[in-house]
Amino acid sequence: MDLFDRILKQAGPLGKYAEVAEGYYMFPQLEGELGNRMKFQGKEVVCWSINNYLGLANHPEVRKEDAESAARWGFAYPMGARMMSGETSQHIALETDLAHYVGKEEGYLLNYGYQGILSVIDALLTRHDAVVYDAESHACIVDALRMHLGKRFAFTHNDMDSLVKNLDRAKKLTTETGGGILVITEGVFGMRGDQGKLREIAALKEKYGFRLLIDDAHGFGMLGETGAGTAEHQGVTDDVDVYFSTFAKSMALIGGFVAGPKEIIRYLRYNMRSQIFAKSLPMPLVEGLIKRFELLRTQPQLREKLWSNVRKLQSGLQERGFDIGDTNTCVTPVYMHGEVEEAMAMVKDMRDNFGIFCSIVVYPVIPKGMIILRLIPTAAHTDEDIDQTLAAFVAVGERLKSGVYKAFIPEVIHA
Repeated sequence: MDLFDRILKQAGPLGKYAEVAEGYYMFPQLEGELGNRMKFQGKEVVCWSINNYLGLANHPEVRKEDAESAARWGFAYPMGARMMSGETSQHIALETDLAHYVGKEEGYLLNYGYQGILSVIDALLTRHDAVVYDAESHACIVDALRMHLGKRFAFTHNDMDSLVKNLDRAKKLTTETGGGILVITEGVFGMRGDQGKLREIAALKEKYGFRLLIDDAHGFGMLGETGAGTAEHQGVTDDVDVYFSTFAKSMALIGGFVAGPKEIIRYLRYNMRSQIFAKSLPMPLVEGLIKRFELLRTQPQLREKLWSNVRKLQSGLQERGFDIGDTNTCVTPVYMHGEVEEAMAMVKDMRDNFGIFCSIVVYPVIPKGMIILRLIPTAAHTDEDIDQTLAAFVAVGERLKSGVYKAFIPEVIHA
C-alpha cells in the first residue's frame, strides 16, 4: 500500500471531523491581549484555556522587559548550541536560581518543555535500566519511553499496590541486567488535576533503590509555601532526585528546566541530544524569564489571587451539582456524559451564546461517552468571569441532560 493512501484511510478519531472542527473546535484562533477575556471569531469570550496561571503574560513589568530585551539583543543572540557558542552568564544565573528555588544543587535550561523532558529521560536511561511510570503520564513522557531500549512498566494511576508490583518486576529484571530503576510521575496531572503521590512513592525508595523523576509543569509556581512546586507542597523535596518543569504554565513563556545533583546535571549537559544539537535559548527569552521568575518569587499575592479564584470556581461548580473529579490543584475538569457530536454542540452553544471559551476533551483521550470541559483558572480572572461561567454551565448542563444537543449535525464553521 502507498504510504499516503494508508495515512488517509486511517486518519484516526481526532481526524474524523477535521473538516468541520478545524478553526473552531480544533486549532481555534484566540485574538487580542492574553488574559481573562479575549476575542474568538470577533466576539468577546471569558477565556479558560490558556495556562497563564499567575497572570504574568501581560504583566506590565514583563511586557516592558520583553520589549527592552528584544531591542537590546534581537532574537539571534546567542548563536549556536550552549556547548559550542551559546553560553552566557544570564543563562547560567537563571538555571542556578531555578535549581536552588526547588531545592536542588544545579539546573539546566531547556529550549522546549516537550523535547526537554523527552531528552532528559533518554539521556538518563540505558537498555540495562528499567523504568516504572504512572500510566497517565503526559505524552512527552510516553514518547520518551518509546525510545527506551530497556524494559518499561506502567503502574495504574496513583495506585501504590500497582506501583509495588511493577517495582518488584523491575527489581528482578535489573538484578539480572545490572541496571538501575527510574520511577517517573507527575507533580500535577494536567487532565485530572490531581497530584502525584510523591510522599507514598518516596517511602518506597529505600526498599527498591530507585531514583525518582517528576514532571512538575502544573505544580511549579502554584503549589508549596513558596511556590516551589508539588514536592515542596508534600514535604518531599529531598526525595525527588530529578526535578523538571516547563515555563509554559506559571511563567507564561516557552522553555523549561531540569534540576538535580551537580554531577547528574553535568552529565545531562554533555549527553542531552536535544540541547547539544540545538540553538541556545535566545537572550530576550532568558531575560524575560528572569523577570517572570523575580515576580513569581516576590509577589505572592499573585498566587493568593489564583487560589482564591480556584476555590470560587471549583466550589461554585460543585454546589451546582457538577462533577470535577478529585482535582486538588488549579486544573478544573468538569466531567459530563455524551457523544462527540453532543460535546461539539455544547461547546458551540457555550462559545456563541454564553461567551465562555474552555477546552473540550473527548474520545480517544478519554473513554467513549465521556466529555470533559477543562478550565484553567488564573490570577487574572475576576468574580464576574466566574459568575458568568457558572451560569453558562448550568444552562448548557441542563440542555445536555435533556437531549437538546443530540440532533446536532457538525458543519463547517468559517472564521
